[in-house]
Parts: sequence; structure tokens; C-alpha cells
Amino acid sequence: MEVDSFTPSSGMSVENPSADAGVTSADIRWLGGKIWDVSDGFVGGLSPRMGEQDFATSLLRSATEQSGNEADIDYEGLPQGASTTTHMLAGAVAGIMEHCLMYPIDCVKTRMQSLQPAPGACYRNVMDALRQIVRTEGLLRPVRGLNVTAIGAGPAHAMYFACYEKLKWTISDVVHPGANSHFANGLAGCVATLLHDAVMNPAEVVKQRMQMYNSPYRGVLDCIGAVWHKEGAGAFYRSYTTQLTMNVPFQALHFMTYEYLQELLNPHRHYNPASHVVSGALAGAVAAAATTPLDVCKTLLNTQESLALQTSATTATTTTATTTAATATGARHISGLGHAFQTVYRMGGPTAFFKGVQARVIYQMPSTAISWSVYEFFKYIITKRQHEKRLRDGEK
Repeated sequence: MEVDSFTPSSGMSVENPSADAGVTSADIRWLGGKIWDVSDGFVGGLSPRMGEQDFATSLLRSATEQSGNEADIDYEGLPQGASTTTHMLAGAVAGIMEHCLMYPIDCVKTRMQSLQPAPGACYRNVMDALRQIVRTEGLLRPVRGLNVTAIGAGPAHAMYFACYEKLKWTISDVVHPGANSHFANGLAGCVATLLHDAVMNPAEVVKQRMQMYNSPYRGVLDCIGAVWHKEGAGAFYRSYTTQLTMNVPFQALHFMTYEYLQELLNPHRHYNPASHVVSGALAGAVAAAATTPLDVCKTLLNTQESLALQTSATTATTTTATTTAATATGARHISGLGHAFQTVYRMGGPTAFFKGVQARVIYQMPSTAISWSVYEFFKYIITKRQHEKRLRDGEK
């Protein structure tokens, strides 16, 4: 990528590099200052001292001074020794913002995937659900459990993006040297998902139990303690294999679609907020719709919905009298992807596998758009600061 990758693309002024995203230059400098003060030890003195104009001018000057043998600097090829930290920091911020901003819609999705909702939890659509929840349960009810999600999302997304960025280039060099490989992007996304879900799965269990209608838990710690004592530590990973079964194809579709759209909308891979938002939103929508059946099963395994357990036990009992012992065990817990699939199909037929698909797509489109745009923004800003620091060190 050329040195001018840092220069804003056409239609964006130098003083307002993120006009499409509605972020002003003052907002960027203020937000940058806050993040850099906290993360100085990670990325090495990144307090804001230069404006966008100074940065663009210095890059153009350095481009003319550098010999042809020196590697060009761009935000896709981060400085050696700092790239992993940069990806982790950018990924953690992106993950926390994504989950926090979209949490109320996630709450609605969880409830709309209920196989046998209580009379007070029957909703026509996403907006109707939000109105009913706020009116009957209070203004803060849609964000109940947000704290545990934010705690899990930070480290999960830090490992997720760092692993993806490292592997996609490593695998691309093997599969298709010197060029971008969709296969490498998909495979890197799948491997990154293993790390992400290992951290995020316990948080997902607690979060979804807090989101359910008439949740019996007073708070996050009460939920963790109750699950631990009644169901054991394994309950926090009961849906792990199902989550992987869902997220591996989800992330493969997600990353392949995102990278493909980036090739179409942003072939030179400059920092372009509009292309990141559009590519992220469309990639999230495609992947979310395709994997909704698995998400319904994951929700059932995480929540262990009481009405579903009762119906499952009743149906099994009327089927045969010789399965009483097995029924007693099954009535306590729905365990495994196969059992979840059988329960969903028995209770609602094929259409039950697409319960909440509207809420899932509505959640994932802005969610992935936020995640990618924030991630690319912080990757760009952090790399810009590192380049400024190298220029200053070179002048000494």
C-alpha cells in the first residue's frame, strides 16, 4: 500500500477525516487524548500533538525523502513490534463499544427467540418489544447484564482481532503469496473465533439469563453463584460447542464478505469510514441470517428455558414409559446441540429455527458496522501516532 494511505480519501477534508461517520476533528483529538493517556505503556507515548494537516504534510515530506529500498508505511502494515498490541487495543475498544451500543437490541433478540414466551413477553417486532419492556419493566431493563458483557467483550475481541490479523497474512502467504485470499480470511476468522468464544461463552450464559423475561436473578453475581451451585461450572460452557458450530460459519461468512466488499468499495485499502461501515453492515447481515437456526439452539442451551424443559419432559414421557429415568435427567437440563435441535423442532417445527431472525439481523448489521469502523479508526489513529513518533525520533 502506498504512503498516501494515511491521506483521507476523496470527499473527506483534511480537518475532518471522519465526516461520513459524523465525528468532528475536535472529537477525535479529545477521544484520542483520553485513550492515549491510559494506554501509554502499551503503544509508547501516543498523546496527541500533531493535527491531521501536520500528519499529512509530514507523510508527504517523508515519502520524498525516503529511498526506494525503505518499506512504505501504511495502516494495514503496522510497525514491527507494535502490531499485535495495536490490534489488541483497537479490537478491545471496538468490541466493548459494539456490545454496549447494541445491547438493548440483543436483549430483544434473546426474548424473541423464546420457544414458549410468557403472555407478558409476546412481541410483534423489535420496536414493540422495546416499548413493552420499558413500559412494564422499567427504563433500565433492556440493559440489565450489560456490565458482564462489557467485561467479557474487551479481552475476547482483543484476542479475536489480533489473531485474525496475524493469521490472515500468514495463511495468505502460503495459499496465495503476494495477494489477498478469501480462503485465508475465512480460515483466520474461524481460528480467531475459538479464542473469542472461549472467553465470551460464560459471559453469554450470564447475559442471556439476565435478559429473559421474569429473570429470577437479582444481579450478575447472584446469577453466577446460582448457576455455579445448581448446575456446576460446566453450565458456563454447556453451549460452547453449539456456539462454535454457529460462530465458525458465521465468522467465515462475515470475514469473507467483509474482505470481498472492501476489495470492491476500497480497493486501495485507504482509511475510508464509509466503506468500513457499509462492508461491516452487509457482512453482518448475511452471516446473521444464515446462522439464525444455530443461534436459536444456542439461546435455548444458555437459558435452559423452563417452559421448554417442561414441554420436553412431557413429550418424552408420553412417547414411551421406558424412558422415565432419561426423562428425569433431560427435564433438568437440555444438553448438547442434538438435544436442542430436537426440542426446537418438536416445539415449533421448522419455522421455530428462525425465531428472532429480524431482531438478529437488525442487531448484527449496526453491530458489525460499529465494530469494523471503530476497529479501523483506532488502528489508523494508533499507527499514525507511531509514525509521528518515529519521525520525531529520526529528527533527534
